[in-house]
Amino acid sequence: MQLLFDFLPLIAFFAGYKLSGDNIFFATGVLIVAVVVQTAVQWIRHRKVSAMALVSAVLVLVFGALTLVIHDKLFIQWKFSIVNWLFAGAFLASHFFGERPLIQRIMGENVALAPAQWLRLSWAWIVWFAAMGALNLYVAYNFAESVWVNFKLYGSIGLTLLFALAQGIWLASRMQPETKPETK
Repeated sequence: MQLLFDFLPLIAFFAGYKLSGDNIFFATGVLIVAVVVQTAVQWIRHRKVSAMALVSAVLVLVFGALTLVIHDKLFIQWKFSIVNWLFAGAFLASHFFGERPLIQRIMGENVALAPAQWLRLSWAWIVWFAAMGALNLYVAYNFAESVWVNFKLYGSIGLTLLFALAQGIWLASRMQPETKPETK
């Protein structure tokens, strides 16, 4: 359910684009509203907004506003890449700052892995975010706008689900067994 909530602004952008007759500027306005609503709902429900959601929301507001004010679709097209590259940079920086990689800080309470496995998982996320950012720009610059919009919904969600599935399989094969306290 949380994954669907995370993708709601993207789905709203896609719906706004299709319902407006392929108007990316209308869709960008819908995206901005959806992100504001999503952030408000997260704040009301949990009294906090995750760092990833906050970064994404700020970038949607900045790049969305630039798209609408300057009337140039490249700003909203670049937003996805910049968000992914910022996350890749944050995951990479966590290797040098702090005692644990960022992915371990996020998932460590629910997953038990050896330190070397956490580093491998972190590198997988770094490569994932960097590759998704590059792929977004490749599609934006080499295909029609409508193809890019379809990629944003179907491609990014589909690839994210495949990555999550692959990560789940990888984690299941490497998780350390839980130790149960002995009963006497």
